[in-house]
Amino acid sequence: MIERAFDQYASKYDEWFLKNVNVLASEVALVAHFLDNPGRSLSVGCGSGLFEAILKKEYNIIITEGIEPAEGMAEIATKRGLKVTIGTAEDTDFGTELYDTIMFNGTPSYISDLQTAINKAYNALKPGGMILVIDVPKESSYGILYNLAKEIGTWDHKYFDEAKAPNAYPISFINESNWRSTPEKIRMLEKAGFSNLEFAQTLTKHPAYSDNAMEEPIAGYDSGDYVAIKAVK
Repeated sequence: MIERAFDQYASKYDEWFLKNVNVLASEVALVAHFLDNPGRSLSVGCGSGLFEAILKKEYNIIITEGIEPAEGMAEIATKRGLKVTIGTAEDTDFGTELYDTIMFNGTPSYISDLQTAINKAYNALKPGGMILVIDVPKESSYGILYNLAKEIGTWDHKYFDEAKAPNAYPISFINESNWRSTPEKIRMLEKAGFSNLEFAQTLTKHPAYSDNAMEEPIAGYDSGDYVAIKAVK
């Protein structure tokens, strides 16, 4: 189960990001790009609350609540100030018209029934509320590498020599993933009733070089390995 993998390796999640400081900074900047005053906000799959803590410290953006299935991750996020409900996106009650902002940051690939989760987010947002869906697209360089590593079951293969990131994402997390394309996520959002979609992206360098420097977000979704979709209820 996904939550067991993230419970077992909770400390490795933060450790990986802190070894890839420019990747982390680029991804946090992308998350912050569409956030100004998020109001009452929910981070679905908040993990350890690492992103939320950095958003608060460096951007003065406060995410108030989270949902997280892995208890080890949820415990760390709670210590970082989030009010965390332990549960999956599919099974947890989001409520009705409670939130101004709901964020799925890096989590769509770990949610089995993403359409159900997006539908629930639509219902839980106030009229005019915003959803952010942010992830590695299936069609991106990272997405293709991750799927190949998942298929092979290891990074220790000649295919990845000088092609993967020097500090590669742990295979234990990759094995639990289901990467989706940006067009697929667009269809899900529109099916749920969201409109006024906007896009931003980062990590536009090849994975082997993406941690060499921090990148500011740019518009679109056709060249980035981390893509944000903003939509409005």
